[in-house]
Amino acid sequence: MEAAILIIFVVGYLLIALEHNVDINKTASALITGVLCWTVYVFYNDPHEVTHQLLEQLGEISGILFFLMGAMTIVELIDAHDGFEIINSRITTRSRKKLLWIISLLTFFLSAILDNLTTTIVMVTLVIKLVRNQKARMMFVGMIVLAANAGGAWSPIGDITTTMLWIGGQISTNTIVTELIGPSLVSLLVPLTLVSFMIGGVLERGEIGEARDHSVKASETEQRTVFTLGLLALLSVPAFKMLTQLPPFMGMLLGLGVLWLITELMHRGKNPEQKQRLSVIRALERMDVPSVLFFLGILLAVGVLQNTGQLASLATWLTETLRQEELILTMIGVLSAVVDNVPLVAATMGMYSLEVYPMDSSFWILLAFCAGTGGSLLIIGSAAGVAAMGIEKIPFGWYLKHVTWLALLGYLAGVASFLLQKWMVH
Repeated sequence: MEAAILIIFVVGYLLIALEHNVDINKTASALITGVLCWTVYVFYNDPHEVTHQLLEQLGEISGILFFLMGAMTIVELIDAHDGFEIINSRITTRSRKKLLWIISLLTFFLSAILDNLTTTIVMVTLVIKLVRNQKARMMFVGMIVLAANAGGAWSPIGDITTTMLWIGGQISTNTIVTELIGPSLVSLLVPLTLVSFMIGGVLERGEIGEARDHSVKASETEQRTVFTLGLLALLSVPAFKMLTQLPPFMGMLLGLGVLWLITELMHRGKNPEQKQRLSVIRALERMDVPSVLFFLGILLAVGVLQNTGQLASLATWLTETLRQEELILTMIGVLSAVVDNVPLVAATMGMYSLEVYPMDSSFWILLAFCAGTGGSLLIIGSAAGVAAMGIEKIPFGWYLKHVTWLALLGYLAGVASFLLQKWMVH
């Protein structure tokens, strides 16, 4: 049984990692993998016991999915009201080098407030509008991927893997922010400084951005209101969790509900077409549902490995082979560039218990950093990279040649910075 489940899991992993080669969407592969793993598992065990385990697993997964759905809907609603133009309109520099620093640092901090995937989409779209030269633009986009992943690693809502650890009780908000903002910033500044010596000149403004429908446009007051309230809704989630001790997805759904109510009142006097285009309903239609289903499928598959004890066996093998936890976590980060970091973190959470590594242990903090930033080594190694590749059509080989070595230097510098910080404190 274990061998059959493992084979299904590995084949599903390969299909996900080679999505663009086999031309099969990773969501389809993840859903089939998750369901088949549970199907094999139930054939060899008591159906009632397996069903009970499945429902317990689904309870944990649903918290992550509802959190994602709420956050993605809020971001889509801000975008529908052109809220992100508030940021875009303030970038006026003509220097490529200065723009690179502005874009990278803005991406770094914005991805911690929103999330790395959404921030990547917004910033890549902005760069397409600002930079005409394709070579320079691709380097800008490469740095956006690095900055988004680095920025998402130190925030409980910035990266899905950090969110998983936060929801699972492995890390707290204050600890992840204070202990990882330094190493995350180092992992960005090292490649950013190197690229600064490679790129220069005067910026040629482009006019090749994606065309938008301006037939229905929010007023300036509506734009600022939704942008401000949307950011407040996202930022209030950690505070809601600390005050109520309820799961984070409850705070996210509360923020979405409040924003939904306010926008309904804001647009109630408009004609049906205008109201519909600026409504939460339209934002829900534009939400990236395949990504949500991908997380569902892959987390279901990992749940089977956890319930069959295969993750515990892998933990033993890693511990006996690599021995040092820092080396184990560094390797997990490198592996996250080849396969998706979500199942890797889910597997690690299943392998190591809170009894062995309690909440806010340096083990969990370093795991958040490695899984969050290690995906930058390859363009298919993170959701941010895949999004950037889809929008800007960056070839896999180009990224491997021009960005991977920069990402590796930043990654190793970040790990070294974390270990130095830990040594100085203790």
